[in-house]
Amino acid sequence: MMALGKHPHPELPGLEYLEVATAQVVIDQMDAGGIDLAILDGEAAPAGGLGIAKQLKDEIDRCPPVLVLTGRPDDAWLANWSRAEATVSHPIDPIRLTEAVVTLLSKRTAA
Repeated sequence: MMALGKHPHPELPGLEYLEVATAQVVIDQMDAGGIDLAILDGEAAPAGGLGIAKQLKDEIDRCPPVLVLTGRPDDAWLANWSRAEATVSHPIDPIRLTEAVVTLLSKRTAA
């Protein structure tokens, strides 16, 4: 959240964050709607963001875009398997993260 700030791009509305701690709450919130982008921690335990991303994409019609934070660049293939639209690896580069988020949100608002 600190890497993105509240206004990552002048052509997008300000960001509001919803931070959750468990896989079930992620699924419940995404099922409820109103989420424009999910950023999931691929290294979270016990349920990692990659598995949650796959479940969301498999179970939610018109699932919002998902960005997964991975432990290393070589894990990008796992994010591809999970059907996440984007990945950013640790250590988090704020510029790369912002570019990915802006790209995903721009595509969503254009659709």
